[in-house]
Amino acid sequence: MAGLALKSVVKQYGNHTVLHGIDLSVEDGEFTVLVGPSGCGKSTLLRCIAGLETISGGAIEIGRRDVTALPSGERGLSMVFQSYALYPHMTVRKNLSFGLENTRLPKPEVEARVKEAAEMLAIEPLLDRLPKALSGGQRQRVAIGRAIVRQPQVFLFDEPLSNLDAALRVKTRGEISRLHKRLGATMIYVTHDQIEAMTMADRIAVLNGGRLEQYGPPLELFDFPVNRFVAGFIGSPQMNFFNGTITSLGAESVTVAVPGFQQMTLAVDPEGSTIGAKVTLGARPNHFRLTGGADGTAAQARFQTDYAESVGTETYIYGRMAGHESPVTLHLPDHVSVQEGQLLELGIDPCRLHLFDAVTGKAFAKKRADGSLIRTNQP
Repeated sequence: MAGLALKSVVKQYGNHTVLHGIDLSVEDGEFTVLVGPSGCGKSTLLRCIAGLETISGGAIEIGRRDVTALPSGERGLSMVFQSYALYPHMTVRKNLSFGLENTRLPKPEVEARVKEAAEMLAIEPLLDRLPKALSGGQRQRVAIGRAIVRQPQVFLFDEPLSNLDAALRVKTRGEISRLHKRLGATMIYVTHDQIEAMTMADRIAVLNGGRLEQYGPPLELFDFPVNRFVAGFIGSPQMNFFNGTITSLGAESVTVAVPGFQQMTLAVDPEGSTIGAKVTLGARPNHFRLTGGADGTAAQARFQTDYAESVGTETYIYGRMAGHESPVTLHLPDHVSVQEGQLLELGIDPCRLHLFDAVTGKAFAKKRADGSLIRTNQP
């Protein structure tokens, strides 16, 4: 296996730039997920890594070897596509062995690799079937097996679960995670689904408009987003945002006034801030709580309910905060019974809140548990 390094990778189509100088380092054995909205450049970046697209600038290294100018077949990669891309006239066994046979690998070695991959993916009973006799999940396992038998340095996955139904998607992503741990392989995985990214990745690279917004462990992106885009993209339901104004500055804090909330002081780095500056307050739906009165540790707010959805173990409440037009989502544990138009008193611990510059979208730095500050994106 090997690590991967992208150094100022640029991709242009004519005068249109799709990737704007991507710098990314993936350690040997790491599971990295490229995530972002449609059109952000994640699949293009994966194709550049695979050698299916020629980059316009920068360099790509695999295992400390510059592969920028190498064709796809010489980069030591295996790729699993969104479509299973199986040979329909070949059995599963032949689908797994065909690529190896073309490299003139000795037959006993081919058979040993096919057997190992089939055992690993629990597809041994399927080896003599044709792809048309397989379910979607079984076909995807065969596609993954075809990548495994090549024993590549790096595995590439391009939205491999998007053709599966919801239940099978959950099961298969668990299988891929277990496979990663078993192989200890370097894997680069593309998805538009941030839940997949959060549950599978060692580190997540969030792309937006062909730029790398933030790269780090899933919980760091969740707790310490570097800007409003990352904060809104990572987490489901999406973070709620409210307009506010800075009213005072402390040595390690900022006090803000936000319509509908009591004035609150947040423990963030005030560097570069000015009194009167416009800011955006961010609050995740699951960090609100119902409260009947004043709470010294909570920023109080009033919320008017439009409607609610309860599934017994949790309740989603939709409505608006006093003083704001944008819809707001609450995510509360257990069943909560509310009526349309009902006013709710809400509390939220100020340490759970996020603060962003209203113009640039950059986050005010918050402290990690070790006391260090998250200031900028650090790929």
